[in-house]
This record gives sequence, C-alpha cells and structure tokens, in this order.
Amino acid sequence: MTKFTALLTPENIRQGVICSSKKIAFEIASDILAKQAEIEGFDEIECFEYLFNREKLGSTAIGNGIAMPRARLPKGEKVLAVFLQLSTPIDYEAADKREVDLILAIIIPEQLCQTYTPILVELSEKLKDKTLDKQLRSAQSAEEIWQIFQQLDNKDPEDLDLPK
Repeated sequence: MTKFTALLTPENIRQGVICSSKKIAFEIASDILAKQAEIEGFDEIECFEYLFNREKLGSTAIGNGIAMPRARLPKGEKVLAVFLQLSTPIDYEAADKREVDLILAIIIPEQLCQTYTPILVELSEKLKDKTLDKQLRSAQSAEEIWQIFQQLDNKDPEDLDLPK
C-alpha cells in the first residue's frame, strides 16, 4: 500500500493557497518541488515546464475537484510531491467540469516511472474517497492536512472506504 506520508512531508503541504489559475498553481507547486529536488541546474522554471508540457497532453484532473499533475524528470533519484489545498477552486479543464481545489503534484525520475505507474493509480483512487476529500477541504492548516494523511496511512487498508 502506497502511503502519502512516504511522498509528502509537512514542509511540502500548503493550506489555503490563494491561486486564480492552473498556471499559477503549477508555478507554486514547481517552486516547492524544485527546492526539494536537490538536483544541480534544476529550478522552478524547468519543473514548471515539465508539469505544464505533460498537462498539454490532457488534463490531470481526476474528478471531484481534485487534480494530480505529474511529470517525468530526465534526472534525479527520488520522487517528489507537493499537496496544495486552494482557498477557492480554479478552472482546471476537468472532464467532470468541476473546478479543482485539491492538488497533489508529483515529479518522477524517468528510471522510476514504470515502478510508479501503479502507485499513481492507487494514489488517485485514494484521493477520490469522499470522506478524505471532505477532511482535506475542511483542514485549517498544513499540519492538519499532514495529520489527515498520517491517519489514512496508518489505517488498515480494509478499513478504508475507497472505490473498488
């Protein structure tokens, strides 16, 4: 079972992010991701380009006001992620036409992409849980969001009310 706390840290969770567009959301996520990357020559502009270019292939909204933008990174050793809870939903060109207010952005080094494909599917399924979504939306701090992910990760998989 993939754990959110294996990808995220309290430092890369943001609550109440003021954001008016998908582009600005990507800029915020890219800034946080680039600082984590510790890859020489890799900056927020390059990170933004990877996320944005992937998004051009099709919306990474997964439904119910949630998006999971992701990109392949030609370098690096570890998967990086950031979670944003937006103060107001933004137009994300989602298939369900719903605006997005929860974003889990992930960049994956190319050599790990095959390993992480099923993990991304698992994470998106977990994020579709309406109880989890409600908790994440009502969280009043990044610490509270972190605690929600910790509680989820510590539950027995059979206790989760997730779509099958």
